[in-house]
Parts: sequence; C-alpha cells; structure tokens
Amino acid sequence: MQFSRLVAFIVLLSLALAIMPGCSGRSGDPIILTLWHNYGGQLKETMDELIDEFNETVGAREGIIISVTSISGSAAIHEKLTMAANEEPGAPALPDITIAYPKTALLLAEKGLLANLDELFTPVELSAYVPQFLQEGRIKDGALYVFPTAKSTEVLFLNRTIFDRFASETGVSIDDLRTFEGIARVAALYYDWTDAQTPAVKSDGKAFFMSDSLFNYALVGCQQLGADLLKGNTINFSSPEYARVWESYFKPAAMGHAAIYNGYATDLFKTGEIICSTGSTAGIMFFSPTVTYPDNTTEPAEPAILPYPVFEGGKKAAIQRGAGMCIIKSTEEKEKLAAVFLKWFTRPENNLRFVASTGYLPVTVEAYGDIMSRELETISDENIKNLLSACRKMQQEYEFVIPPLFEGIDQLQEKYESSFKGIASSCR
Repeated sequence: MQFSRLVAFIVLLSLALAIMPGCSGRSGDPIILTLWHNYGGQLKETMDELIDEFNETVGAREGIIISVTSISGSAAIHEKLTMAANEEPGAPALPDITIAYPKTALLLAEKGLLANLDELFTPVELSAYVPQFLQEGRIKDGALYVFPTAKSTEVLFLNRTIFDRFASETGVSIDDLRTFEGIARVAALYYDWTDAQTPAVKSDGKAFFMSDSLFNYALVGCQQLGADLLKGNTINFSSPEYARVWESYFKPAAMGHAAIYNGYATDLFKTGEIICSTGSTAGIMFFSPTVTYPDNTTEPAEPAILPYPVFEGGKKAAIQRGAGMCIIKSTEEKEKLAAVFLKWFTRPENNLRFVASTGYLPVTVEAYGDIMSRELETISDENIKNLLSACRKMQQEYEFVIPPLFEGIDQLQEKYESSFKGIASSCR
C-alpha cells in the first residue's frame, strides 16, 4: 500500500514539474539555432543585448542558444538566400531563422524551404499581432511564412530650422504640408524664395521636396483616391486617379520645385538641397543634425516628423513596409524552438525596447497601442519620440497599404522610377 502511494506521489510530482511555469525546459544538450539578420550599426548593439538576454533566460530554461552567424545588408542576405534556395555552387548553408522581405521569402516558400508559422502559433497567439502586419507575411496560399518583428511606414520629414525661416517671410505654415497639393504650392513659393536670395543669379532656386520612392508615391496616392495603381501586373496609366497623382509630382519636378535624385533624400538634407521629404520611418537614423553648405558653413537642422500627406479629398493611407523573420524548414523540434524565440522577441516589452532605438514600429496590438503611448514619455531621443508620436496617430487614423508581390515587381518598380526621372529631367 505504501509502495503504491509512493509511486502515485512520484507520478503526480513528475506531472506537476512538467506543467509548472519555468520548469518545462528540455533535457539534454541545448540546441543551437543560427540566425541571419540585417541590423548593423546602432541596431546591432540593441539586437545583441536582446539575444544575450534571451539566451540567459528563456533560452537557458528551454535549452535554446541563438547564434548569429551573419549580419549583412538586405541585398546581401537576399543574394545568399537566393543562392541557397537555388542550390548554387558555393552557396552557404541556410540558417534556422532569417530576416527576409516577402519577395525573398516567396522564393524560399515556393521551394518548400520555409516552415508554415500557422502551425507553430495558435490562433490566440496570432491575435495579439497587428492584423495587417500578419497579412503581409501570408505570401503563398494564405499561409503565414514571414513573421512580423519590426515594421515601418512612410512619414513626412521636414528641416524645421530652414522651414521656419522661410515661413516667417512668406506666411506659409506647417499645416500646408498635410496634403500633396499643399506641398506643391509651398514648393513653388520656396523655389522663388531661395531664387530671390541671389538676385545676381537667375533661376537658381532650390527644390523643396523629394519622395524617396516614386513608385510608393503613386501606389499610395492612387489608393488614397480610391483607385489601384496596378491592373494585373502592369501599371494602369489610363486611370484618371493615376493622372492626378502623376501630375502632382511631375510638374514640380520638371520646374525644379521637387528633386530628381538617384539616392535617398537624407543625402540632400545634409547639404540643404531640399528641406522636406517622404520616406521610410527607418530614415530617421540617417537624418543629419546639421546642414553643411557649399562654402563649408553649417547650421543646426531641427527635424519635424509629420504623418504621411494625403491628396485633397482622399482617404488617409500610407505604405506598410519592412522585413520579418522566417523559420527555415528542418525538424519539428528545431522549428518549435525557433518559434519560442520569435514569441519572446516580439513580446510587447521586448519589441518596444528594440524599436525605441530605431525607426521601426512595434508589431503587437498592445505595444502599438497603449504601451507605446506610455513609453513615449520615457524615450530620451526626441527624434524617435516625435517619430513614434506621428506613427501612433497614423495607426489610429490611417489605412496601411501592403506592397504588391509578384514575379517581376522589382523590375517594374525600377523601370517606372527610372522612366519618370528621365522624362522629368528632360523636361526641366
């Protein structure tokens, strides 16, 4: 009798230990999961801290070690993943977890190389994430292959130092920049204002505005006006909404009021060649605190960050951008352990720690909502604080547009932008 009670006690104790929080770790040697990501510079330090913390806490308990084996730019990671997917000579072995944009992930998914994340997360767990962010990761047959870890959108950047000087002499205001039509009107005034500063030199006014992505400008602009930029896999040039969006940038560009440049607007901000742009929230990391003029004089540049502009009469809409993390198909155990890391990394408190030092946005409903509002007061970097404030407003008021994904989309985008810039330059 006593023996049977002892056996029963041991069985119950074993069951209790198995379900107790913090006591569900694996037995045996820890499993090392390799990770590729593209967070360099300042982001690398934040990423390293989070990975170390995971390895020392949840990882130690669950028998998981995350090992970063590649830190490369997005293009380099895309190239390596493509080489591995196509089994090219010299291709590196695939990692267990990798950062990937949807277009890269689609190639891997079609080769059967990615784990279906719907099988690693419960519906309740997935309900904690911003629905649009999850939707962007459903790249094949409605299955989730790209998990949102940090997203971005586009906002309006402004050099407030120069703008305030210009505004005081012309009567324009920051409210004029809420619409693209308002930006065009201000850009014409800015060109004349800068031209008048050197009366001995004619027609040397400066451009006011630049869009980092003319394709996104057209894509979102058409959405704001209730139309689609694409008809199938081609651009619908006959749409009246597209004609309105096209003219809104083409005319200022041809007249020198908007910049035509094969690079990012932050380059032109540094020299005062422009003072206003639309671009990715991640661009805040590259916004120079000073302007250096051709004569080597400098002045401080105070950035203002505003919600993405809207065409007059249109709905509030902005692009949704950013990579996510994919789990490479392997063993059932490794895939489950990789999911443990993704769940931990995107917990609201951890996710906010990551985005608080970047231009990215948190991915859970809780972090994007009330928690972000509270955390804004604790962020010391004023640029990041202003950026997140603008994004918080957009999250409440805007519809987010998921970029199109199909074979040839990159080539279509590149051809559209190069053609637009070429035509506008020739007309100038």
